[in-house]
Amino acid sequence: MNINNNGIGRWQGAGMMATTLLGTGVFILPQLTVEMSGSNAIYAWLLLTFGLLPITYIFGKLSSIHPHSRGPAYFVEQAFGETAGRMIGLMFLLVVPIGTPAAVIMTFQFIQGMIAINGLQLLFAELSALVCLYLLNRKGIHVSAKLQFLLTLVIITIIMLLFLSSNGQVNTVTPAYTHFESSLVFQAAGLAFWSFLGVEAMSHLANEFKRPAKDVIPAMIIGSALVGIVYVISTVLVLNHPNDAKLAIVGVFDQFFDNGSYIIGILGAAGGLATINVYTASLAKLVASFAEQGVLPKALAHTNQHRVPHRALSTVLLIMAIVLVITHFTGQDLEDLINWVNGVFVLIYLATMASAWVLINKKHRPTIVLGFSACFALMFGIGPHMIYAILLIAILLPLVKWQKRKILPNQQVSKLT
Repeated sequence: MNINNNGIGRWQGAGMMATTLLGTGVFILPQLTVEMSGSNAIYAWLLLTFGLLPITYIFGKLSSIHPHSRGPAYFVEQAFGETAGRMIGLMFLLVVPIGTPAAVIMTFQFIQGMIAINGLQLLFAELSALVCLYLLNRKGIHVSAKLQFLLTLVIITIIMLLFLSSNGQVNTVTPAYTHFESSLVFQAAGLAFWSFLGVEAMSHLANEFKRPAKDVIPAMIIGSALVGIVYVISTVLVLNHPNDAKLAIVGVFDQFFDNGSYIIGILGAAGGLATINVYTASLAKLVASFAEQGVLPKALAHTNQHRVPHRALSTVLLIMAIVLVITHFTGQDLEDLINWVNGVFVLIYLATMASAWVLINKKHRPTIVLGFSACFALMFGIGPHMIYAILLIAILLPLVKWQKRKILPNQQVSKLT
């Protein structure tokens, strides 16, 4: 067994997992789920947390056996071949331009709490943020992971302070909803799934652990459970302390402390922009990687003097800008964007469970079945919004097959010459 004495420990890994998942959704998603299902939101968060644990376990198991930077795409390729693996990679590629604008909109809700900005001014500010991301990334400058980790710790501390200040009261009865309603629970869970996107991210870091075989799975499980607990507590706070604030958590904060719009606003905006920056840089590299393989136009693989794929970066940000403009003028709900993204990731996770069925020991199949069950339950909750994911498959499958036929002859010619 390889041991990296300078690598990540179990608790460090758990912290990284929590940082990856938590983001700033803890300030917004509980409110959205409460608006959707009332007190059933608590059951949704509990169901989601327990449902994601077997999925997290399987991701950890696959990562310890087949560590690779491509994560799910690599797992699926090993189990079902290159075409299936490339499909998963391209699905991830095409969902981020939808998911990142959703994150931008969420981030600017915090800014709106501090500054009165709406309409075209808001759109201009969102587009200006994308320009800033381009300027930040074209020289290869990235937001520190340590800063993101610090922001997460501060966010968790604030949530716990609010919960303790409210005497830790848990009241799941509200005037609108007084009993468990399964359809509302599944709908809220489908929306809340956004908070757990990134479970697969730790699969890229398996080789960075001191003891991968022993620590990867516990770290992922602990991190996921911690995030679930924080979201449940946040939902309890929103339910137990109703208010008229645009961001409910700001209203809760102001019931116990002062300047909630600024404290929550600064944390939310900083954390949101940091997260968006990381995903933008990662997506640009993924686009460049596909361009090098001939899947996308070769020109997108070009790098500047700072070794940054600036053409891929510009293309990614341009697509994000187009989505933001369309979303603004069509009045598209934030919940729609989130659910479209969630639908794609559910299929990616479902494909990962299927690859685990092929790749890992049969003794893990009961856990895999639980993972399958969780994915199907989430698909039911997401409902009609799954159409975006289905359309992606319908478009990508023939495209990937055509490109594979096109690339293979070229590779064979190059080998002969």
